[in-house]
Amino acid sequence: MPSRNTQTNTNIKKVDVASTNKRVRKSKKVGTELMKKYEELHFVDTNQAVWNYSLFTEKDVRNFQNGTHYRLYELFGNKQLSVNDTAGTYFAVWAPNASFVAVTGEFNGWNKETHPLKVRLDSSGIWEGFIPHLGQGEAYKYHIHGFKGIRLDKGDPYANFWEKRPNTASITWQTDYDWKDAEWMKVRKKHNALNAPYSVYEVHLASWMRPNKNDEETYNTYAQITERLVPYVKEMGFTHVEFMPVMEHPYDGSWGYQGTGYFAPTSRFGTPQDYASMVDAFHQAGIGVILDWVPSHFPYDAHGLFMFDGTHTYEYADMRKGFHPDWNSYIFNYKRGEVKSFLISSARFWCDKFHTDGIRVDAVSSMLRLDYSRNAGQWEPNEYGGNGNIEAIAFITDLNETLYRDFPDIQTIAEEATDWPKISKPTFEGGLGFGMKWMMGWMHDTLDYFNLDPIFRQFQQDKFSFSMMYFYDENFMLPLSHDEVVHGKSPMLYKMPGDEWQKFANLRILYTYMFTHPGSKLLFMGNEFGATNEWNYKSELQWELLEHLSHGGLKYCVQQLNALYRNEPALYENQFEPGGFEWVDLNHRSESVLVYMRKGKKAKDNLLIILNVTPVVRHDWEIFVHGKGKWKEVFNSNATEYWGTGDVFNPIISSKLVDKPSQCYQIKLNLPALGAIVLK
Repeated sequence: MPSRNTQTNTNIKKVDVASTNKRVRKSKKVGTELMKKYEELHFVDTNQAVWNYSLFTEKDVRNFQNGTHYRLYELFGNKQLSVNDTAGTYFAVWAPNASFVAVTGEFNGWNKETHPLKVRLDSSGIWEGFIPHLGQGEAYKYHIHGFKGIRLDKGDPYANFWEKRPNTASITWQTDYDWKDAEWMKVRKKHNALNAPYSVYEVHLASWMRPNKNDEETYNTYAQITERLVPYVKEMGFTHVEFMPVMEHPYDGSWGYQGTGYFAPTSRFGTPQDYASMVDAFHQAGIGVILDWVPSHFPYDAHGLFMFDGTHTYEYADMRKGFHPDWNSYIFNYKRGEVKSFLISSARFWCDKFHTDGIRVDAVSSMLRLDYSRNAGQWEPNEYGGNGNIEAIAFITDLNETLYRDFPDIQTIAEEATDWPKISKPTFEGGLGFGMKWMMGWMHDTLDYFNLDPIFRQFQQDKFSFSMMYFYDENFMLPLSHDEVVHGKSPMLYKMPGDEWQKFANLRILYTYMFTHPGSKLLFMGNEFGATNEWNYKSELQWELLEHLSHGGLKYCVQQLNALYRNEPALYENQFEPGGFEWVDLNHRSESVLVYMRKGKKAKDNLLIILNVTPVVRHDWEIFVHGKGKWKEVFNSNATEYWGTGDVFNPIISSKLVDKPSQCYQIKLNLPALGAIVLK
């Protein structure tokens, strides 16, 4: 990537001084209130190209350095405001080892000397200044004379808007937006609760649908995505949508996980206001929005955070801690207070300015362990001789405590794949404080089990049932994510054995198992209709497959499973409680029939789930249950509308009391081949 680019997006309009002044007067966050608050710090020399000006108090600087300032997005970056009745833009950037910092951009012909910022005299390393008559929509960078005289052109770490790649400049822009989701914000605590249905549709915005399906250079706008995606997620019955990283990133092939703009929605699809409007539309449709967020590593692009002022500013200087061997990127220095303030401010920014309902934190395992993907000699133990990154642990606990303190009705979710204890337990109990954790063990065991030829499943039943041995250790989310359908792992449909009919039947059982297993759910886009190709970020999903009854039937099955999950309290109100699940029958290994019960707060809500994971129809199958004698079939994965045979079902269920003291009943059922049924 070039270190800077003098082009800007053609759809970005500059604003004149009069309109800037008008907008600033209306602003509730900057302008008059901030001017009054910091009036004693202002000094204006109207003869200078850059006026001396500050938004920082001594307390701000102290908290920034101590790692306890979590609203830095209100101070750093660019702010359009008015000084001495003159509209312009205030800039502030942290470059502690720089000897000179200037703002260079279109407004000055990319001159690197004419608009220098002034460094604060408090050793904070903060450079700042006010450029009069500079409005919104201007491309800019910071020209930095760094350590040992190195010259750098860097984007703004706190910018709210960037040029569309491959251009790399930041753009003067604010996030002002007139939100219309008050009703959602008022009730979202109920929707985000651990005892509520929580079903997530994971989406990569660029490749969900494209204007030209096989052209990676074409994107739908945020407005076009909204028009198509919101009603689709609503139709499918998911309670939440999760976006793979929308934060600005230079390389499409990173899927957003190698970010440069931690405070900016990507400009690939439009402006920050366009992004806010999309979130607003989801909220008005009653759907929560979760964001993937990556505090574990960042890329080495010349305009990004790496070696920001010629030194290891944001990353560890010791590459045993500072370099990520898996992703060829760099690891944040969690020990440095300014970096910790930067990261927590970023997470808080998305919740504050864009009404985010959940933060899914990527690659938590790599943050916690000093020896992650490192051999002996490639890492150094901590001060106690262990492999835990004590600084990262402190950062994570502070992150979760801050977010839940300020936004108690959201969820934070950890992608963590090891046996590290108490990931989703409160910090006051010695936990890391996440609300939920991805259940990677369940995912691997389940896919391994269903990948088997049915004749061999009888020998691997323990792998199937093992998840409930440790389920209550954490608040688990069951993920069938993007990682499972790329890099030669095959799409979900082709992980299943057998002919075409058997593949679809197996996948319907798997999804039934997922939606009736305790825990929240996550399904990656395309999984819901049985994509036949691995996911490819360069193209769009195979929507043409829905012309086939088999794929349309699978999609409808997932839709109905979402409805079952939302409408049956037994599937969610005790989903993280030991009393919410019971194995009823695991004693028919040779037939590979598995039976379990999901329990609600009321016995009348209990559900009985029976999985027949072999291609053999079983008539008059006996099951013994306690407490209730009358049952009805409320779901059958073999229904014709799901592309099943539809010829094995249970309109009337025979029931016989066999032990009155224990209220044990014998019920007889017809079990479809490779089928799952749910009774109530």
